[in-house]
Amino acid sequence: MAPPKSVAKKVAAAPGAKKAAAKAVNPLFEKTPRSFGIGGDIQPKRDLTRFTKWPEYVRLQRQKTILRQRLKVPPAINQFSKALDKNTATQAFKLLSKYRPETALEKKNRLTAAAEAKAAGSKVETKKPVVVKYGINHITALVESKKAQLVLIAHDVDPIEIVVWLPALCRKMGVPYAIVKGKSRLGTVVHKKTATALAITDVKAEDKHELAALVSAIKTNFQEKNEETRKQWGGGIMGRKSNEKMAKRAKIAAREAA
Repeated sequence: MAPPKSVAKKVAAAPGAKKAAAKAVNPLFEKTPRSFGIGGDIQPKRDLTRFTKWPEYVRLQRQKTILRQRLKVPPAINQFSKALDKNTATQAFKLLSKYRPETALEKKNRLTAAAEAKAAGSKVETKKPVVVKYGINHITALVESKKAQLVLIAHDVDPIEIVVWLPALCRKMGVPYAIVKGKSRLGTVVHKKTATALAITDVKAEDKHELAALVSAIKTNFQEKNEETRKQWGGGIMGRKSNEKMAKRAKIAAREAA
């Protein structure tokens, strides 16, 4: 004997319920939905940045940035994250550009001209050029002998140990200093790829007022302004997940304490 067929019961509509109005379909436009299965339509363009395998140097510099945020940074290193403001830095580089050292070609031309003059029997006058000094050992000697009137240090020197002690030495010897953005920017002044630090020892008479104004601005806008912040630790900034986890723990602890 066959089992009885189950008949689905129709549920009565709720009283007062409105029937959905049938949407008018234009017969001239046929609906053709896309199929994104295998062998179907072309897949839409997606942002695959997250799945890209980046070059190793990109991954390393990104990981380094995150590590610098997470780890606690000692004050001696953290001070390099506070650079001189843009206006004062522009003023400093404008002065530095007037005292750029000569290039190899300019030196060759000068020595050739001097040799020709000497061969001709005329007297050659040589004056010591007034230029920007560079090279970490040279600058150290100038600061220790208090000959440097202003020292500019790059904020992104790697390894940082090369210049980490220089601000403390400048403060001890009473030499005005500032940390500026870009070792490559400092290097451009002295015709090099990069430079860790630059020093001004002397300027021409017409630029003495400009140097005095610059030193005063650096003392006000950098040294006095960052006097307290240079003693503070940096880093210790956790990610979103860690912050949420710590907030959750604090909430539970507060609830248990109540």
